[in-house]
Amino acid sequence: MSAEILTLTVDDVAAGPRLDAFLASRINELSRTRIQRAIEDGDVLVNDRAAKSSYRLRAGDVIEIDLAEPPAVAITPESIPLNIVFEDDDLIVIDKPAGMVVHPGAGIESGTLANALVYHFNQLSGAAGRIRPGIVHRIDKETSGLLVVAKNDVSHEKLSDQFRDRKVFKMYMALVYGRVKEDRGEITAPIGRSPRNRARMAALSGGAGRAAHTIFEVRARYNEFTLLDVEIKTGRTHQIRVHLSHKGYPVAGDRVYGAGRENAVRDVEIKRMIKNLKRHFLHSSRLALTHPRSGIRMEFTSPLPAELASLVAALK
Repeated sequence: MSAEILTLTVDDVAAGPRLDAFLASRINELSRTRIQRAIEDGDVLVNDRAAKSSYRLRAGDVIEIDLAEPPAVAITPESIPLNIVFEDDDLIVIDKPAGMVVHPGAGIESGTLANALVYHFNQLSGAAGRIRPGIVHRIDKETSGLLVVAKNDVSHEKLSDQFRDRKVFKMYMALVYGRVKEDRGEITAPIGRSPRNRARMAALSGGAGRAAHTIFEVRARYNEFTLLDVEIKTGRTHQIRVHLSHKGYPVAGDRVYGAGRENAVRDVEIKRMIKNLKRHFLHSSRLALTHPRSGIRMEFTSPLPAELASLVAALK
């Protein structure tokens, strides 16, 4: 995905307005909603730090905004098979395969979950925009597992509120390099764009980044690996991968935050399996939420995909 880094310096005349209002007045091709989303995602830095939309600009502030190419404006329905775990009049729970992008973006217009959704379902929420039909939350392309989709705007709003208020339970299974010593732990390092490489996220210090909270518990230990259950209380971009790598235990197969780590694996067969995996070992295994209409608490589970289960079996 190509992107442009736009840098703006605030002078005496421009000082005073909110960050989102200032950017909306200066960048005509972006709506205020999209600008606010970019700020929330950490794609906007003020003086090298993430800032809130309400931040009042001061003379001398230097703003950097990551302007990705405009996403596709329309979705083409595609007959892509979907593993539907649950469906009713208000929501759908999908078990997403690794390799599938959730919605179109710069350079990606087909083969996404959104393309499949508009083919299979006549009614989907439009609250997230035309290229995100029904999409309430996302998981990475190489991450497999459970994801909820809203069929109408009322359900979308109520589900989004649950995610914002941290009332949705999200559990992942992750295989990491190394033997994690503690049986259970928490990671709370803030996450934001890496100052060295804006295409990556990083655990930041000194007040930079957005609050992030990850809880992990050891499921099994092997010679050179640990299998973890990982719960996330927040939903930052690449959160689990960034936090576990920050702690010294990158996710197996992660070529962004654990690049080259597989070369240190002593077991030749396991090393070969990881290099041939073509994904990272991260799977959304449990999802619990409150139904937006009935108010009933619902929980869904997903077993490890065959390629991940085979790797665990080889480790045993």
